[in-house]
Amino acid sequence: MKTASVKELKTELNDCSNSELIELVLRLSKFKKENKELLTYLLYKASDEDAYIAGIKIEVEQLFQEINTSSYYFMRKSVRKILRIVKTYIRYSKKKETEVELLLYFCKRLKDLKPSIMRNITLKNLFERQVVSIEKSVATLHEDLQYDYTVELQKLKK
Repeated sequence: MKTASVKELKTELNDCSNSELIELVLRLSKFKKENKELLTYLLYKASDEDAYIAGIKIEVEQLFQEINTSSYYFMRKSVRKILRIVKTYIRYSKKKETEVELLLYFCKRLKDLKPSIMRNITLKNLFERQVVSIEKSVATLHEDLQYDYTVELQKLKK
């Protein structure tokens, strides 16, 4: 089956009635967990971004506490999983401030991890890539926010 383009879908959805749209969204939400999570964000969490970020930070904190630190192999697997979850939440929000805030928190927690990630090349590179990603995102923000996040980023780099 050939998938329709976004433009084609948009024009088709414009022709649908309100009840048909609700039915389509509910049917779509039944197929993937990610669709339900996005719909939950859009309906309940998008209006209060600060509470959304706080909730994610709590979840990330719990995930970091559960990391098996017996070997760097298990640490890498867990850290990648946590980063994947954080990136998914960032995609839901689409706000650069949220992205910077969550990635900064992730990097702080990663840097505080014991044994140190700096002894493992893979984890160190992952950390450095996220710092570069934060720098790129900070550059697109308002000047006041840029300053605040740059100060936090400098603390993180030390």
